[in-house]
Amino acid sequence: MKKILLVPGFMVMLFVTTAVINPAHAQAKKKPAAKAAAGGKASAADIAAGKELISKSDCLACHKIDTKLVGPAYIDVAKKYPATPANYAKLAKKVIDGGAGVWGQIPMSPHASLSMADAKKMVSYILSLK
Repeated sequence: MKKILLVPGFMVMLFVTTAVINPAHAQAKKKPAAKAAAGGKASAADIAAGKELISKSDCLACHKIDTKLVGPAYIDVAKKYPATPANYAKLAKKVIDGGAGVWGQIPMSPHASLSMADAKKMVSYILSLK
C-alpha cells in the first residue's frame, strides 16, 4: 500500500518543485492576448468584441465613427489617445463613470453596469480606428 502512494506523492512533489524553481515555465503558458494588451496593442479578438459591445449599447446614439454628434467621433478619440495600457484604463473608466469636460460640457452618461474588461474591449475597438 505504501508503494502505491509513493508514486502519486512523488509526481505531486515533482510538479510543485518545477513550478517553484522555474517561474518562466508558468509565464510561458500565459495567453498571447494578455501579453498584447500589456504591451499597448489590443488583440483582434478584443477589438471585434469591443465593436460588438458598442453595437449593442447606447453609444451610437451620441457617437459615430467619423462624425461628431453629441459626443466626439471615434476617430477623433483615436487620434487624441495613443493605444497605451494607461489610456485603455483611463478611457474605460471614463466610459463606466461618465462625465464631461474633455470634449465639451455635455456629459457622457455613466455605464456602471459595464465591467472594466468589457469597457476596455470597447476602448480597444475605438483606438483601433486610426
